Amino acid sequence: MDNWDEIRTAYQVARMGTVSGAAGVLGVHHATVIRHIDALEDQLGVKLFQRHARGYTPTEAGQDLLRVAQGADDQFSQLAGRIKGRGQDVSGELVITSLSALVPLLVPILSEFQRLYPDVVVRLLTGNRLFRLEYGEAHVAIRAGSAPQDPDNVVQPMLHQKIGLYAARSYVKRMGMPAGDADFAKHLFVGSDSRDTRAPFYRWMWEVIPEDNIVFRTSDIHAVEEAILQGIGIGFMSQWQAAQNPDLVEVAAPRDEWASSLWLVTHMALHRTSKVQALLNFLKDSTKDWE
Repeated sequence: MDNWDEIRTAYQVARMGTVSGAAGVLGVHHATVIRHIDALEDQLGVKLFQRHARGYTPTEAGQDLLRVAQGADDQFSQLAGRIKGRGQDVSGELVITSLSALVPLLVPILSEFQRLYPDVVVRLLTGNRLFRLEYGEAHVAIRAGSAPQDPDNVVQPMLHQKIGLYAARSYVKRMGMPAGDADFAKHLFVGSDSRDTRAPFYRWMWEVIPEDNIVFRTSDIHAVEEAILQGIGIGFMSQWQAAQNPDLVEVAAPRDEWASSLWLVTHMALHRTSKVQALLNFLKDSTKDWE
């Protein structure tokens, strides 16, 4: 069985008799309860409940599963009793998932946070996979783009990134400085390898810059930065990122249409714990001047 959360959900549905009752006990949205039940039934290949106007009644297969689930739930309750109060400590593992592009920004902040709270073990996970907060894969997720919409998550603004076009001094020496947008067709660019990118600035690049002028394309944000620094072409960077390198020249100032928002996302079940609150407050305070 892959996910205890789905079994626990089924157990609470059987105990309460309704989706809304189970959602109230678990502290999740009713849609999450239905999704868990459907997923568990699909995984097992059997119906666990009979649906009717008054609620949900376990089938014979459901009764078998729920007897085991009740025993496990009792054991978890005993464990919770033994460790009660630890959730108020700023200690233990704290898992943060983020875009790899933010590593240069995050590592100094997280290092300072860890020095402030030495009992915390920081785990920073990056990559393209979307880590599932509802399954406890991370305590805090930093996500870009439009605000995440999952009803079981708490979403807070972290940073509104100002994105501009930059080039290395070596590129400007070789190719000159564009006089304006009309001059971009005479210049070389570094950009995303995919036209389907969600980043608004790369969508702009594919729409405005001649395709043949995008001479270096990659799916790795670190490769983009290195290519710009090597003078291959002009490319997008956040204003805070570009400010770290004196060899870069601003080709076009940040524009609203290029801006990218970052969001702090937590699951409601963990949002109020002391270590998560400590990290959220520290991140917001540390990045407030990075816009």
